[in-house]
Amino acid sequence: MSQPKQNTPGYKYVLALAALGVVYGDIGTSPLYALKEAFHHGHNILADSQNVLGLLSLIFWSLMLVISFKYLAFILRADDKGEGGILALTSLITPISTKQDSEDEPNRLSKKRKFLIMLGLFGTALLYGDGMITPAISILSAVEGLSLITPVFSPYVTWITVAILVGLFSIQKHGTSAVGKIFGPVTLTWFIVLGLLGLSSIIQTPEILKAINPYYIISFFQNNMWHGFIALGSVFLVVTGGEALYSDLGHFGRKAITQAWFFVALPALTLNYFGQGALLLRTPAAIENPFFLLAPSWALYPLVILAALATTVASQALITGVFSITMQAVQHIYAPRLHIEHTSEKESGQIYVKNMNRFLMVGAIGLVFAFKTSSNLAAAYGLAVTTTMVITTILFYAVAREKWGWSRLVAGSLCGFFLIIDLGFWGANLLKIFAGGWFPLFVGIIGFTIMTTWNSGRKLLSLRMAEKVISLEIFLKDLDTKNPTRVDGTAVYLNRNMSLAPYALVHTFEHFKTVHRNLIFLSVSVSKLPKVKFSERSKVIDLGGNKFHVVLNYGYLELPDIPRDIRDLKFAGIKVDHSKISYIIGRQSLYATELPGMALWREKIFSLISRNEISATDYFKLPKDRVVEVGMQIEL
Repeated sequence: MSQPKQNTPGYKYVLALAALGVVYGDIGTSPLYALKEAFHHGHNILADSQNVLGLLSLIFWSLMLVISFKYLAFILRADDKGEGGILALTSLITPISTKQDSEDEPNRLSKKRKFLIMLGLFGTALLYGDGMITPAISILSAVEGLSLITPVFSPYVTWITVAILVGLFSIQKHGTSAVGKIFGPVTLTWFIVLGLLGLSSIIQTPEILKAINPYYIISFFQNNMWHGFIALGSVFLVVTGGEALYSDLGHFGRKAITQAWFFVALPALTLNYFGQGALLLRTPAAIENPFFLLAPSWALYPLVILAALATTVASQALITGVFSITMQAVQHIYAPRLHIEHTSEKESGQIYVKNMNRFLMVGAIGLVFAFKTSSNLAAAYGLAVTTTMVITTILFYAVAREKWGWSRLVAGSLCGFFLIIDLGFWGANLLKIFAGGWFPLFVGIIGFTIMTTWNSGRKLLSLRMAEKVISLEIFLKDLDTKNPTRVDGTAVYLNRNMSLAPYALVHTFEHFKTVHRNLIFLSVSVSKLPKVKFSERSKVIDLGGNKFHVVLNYGYLELPDIPRDIRDLKFAGIKVDHSKISYIIGRQSLYATELPGMALWREKIFSLISRNEISATDYFKLPKDRVVEVGMQIEL
């Protein structure tokens, strides 16, 4: 069966179905526990009619205001050339033209702008912690649910969970589209079942529809005061996938994500939550497990199995979201070079990051062994996302003012409204910090430290390198004057800065007094565009005397392939044998010192990361048998 073509109705439906499977798995499984947790015994909230209507009204308006209004109507419009997520939002207020620009130009950003950048980076780092927690808690809760069928599984919950986690992360290499095609039908079936269960209960007790009136929210807080505020931490579980939804924008696009929400996810979730509320109005004792008690007894076993599958799917949104923000971090010099595979010819944002996939898998497995139960993990769940949501609102205000030209009144009123909601959820989740909420904060601090250290270290390295090199123009004039011995063949020197002589060339010439007959100085430029037209891919500048400067331009979603892209270039007066080109690159050995720059401990971290960064040979796809590395020692 042939695949639907891009931009055809068939392809759009397939993309929306895949988006449903990947993006809405987390939000879609919240009915399993959200309402039950809101009435948790520690909250001291009785399951009477007023509280049921109040909490249900909170859930309904949280879905409408946070997901439908804030994210789908506004936040998803703040994309960076199709890419979403908090790092993309940060880049909109700190435009970066190329890697060279970001490393070589002095930092003239205002204190306010630096503060916003730091907020964005911290929010990004927090998602890494949530990317480990979500798979762990989703699959662990699913496996624990199997115990409802038979207690035989109880002693093996941890090991079954680990096996499923390994399987889940193993299929990521096949790409978001393939994963979405597997998960999409499962999630669609899940949402249909959610809607049918809820509708059946609503028909029996239609008075539950009164909860649409936001008056019941006010009444709920008046009646419960502090305990009502604490319950917000559980109500937030219904919108936990909001930030992941934004991060997955580049995988599916705004239209597919919006269609999947309004046509499937939102109606099904609304019906199910109202159905649970209707059940509680009839039978308050059903609060022990209102979701499963919605189903007739004959449907319990298949429902538990379907729930187990759905909660496994729920972790996908964060996994793909982490892949997206990792790619953005690499492109914006906040992370070292990594292997990033584009898994779709149709959707450039669909990627797979092998190292990050392993990191998330190890982290999720470690959490399962450390926390042992989903109830224990629930304490760690939510704080990272709520903090990121607060930061997203603050950054969105800056984008609305600076990029879209909104007035202070309009931007301030809208973002102020969002902030009131975000801070309410954030405050309620902050109460969980000592029970497990510290974990995503710890991961966030580590990630923030690494990203800022890498970015500052690259700038410091550029300064140190500038002290060791000379002008390319002066060096070439000196070279012509000395008329050194020429070695047959062509040498390609990777050169970040077009105006400076590559240190590898200066170093080898000083030692051996020879140079290749043909010299090519090659610079790689990363555009703000996702892809660069083929006609704009390369530029050749003749420097005279069989010396050339080549600039290769790539979009930020494209992976460089230097041998492929210089193969068809024409060099005046010479014929290049591409099978015998020598690619000469500099390799730095970095040493932390007391010299002015960064703190000594940060310099050591930067040096360690640099040693483990993917080599230029692999990143630029250079033939290993034609690469010559020239070492240099640099004191930071």
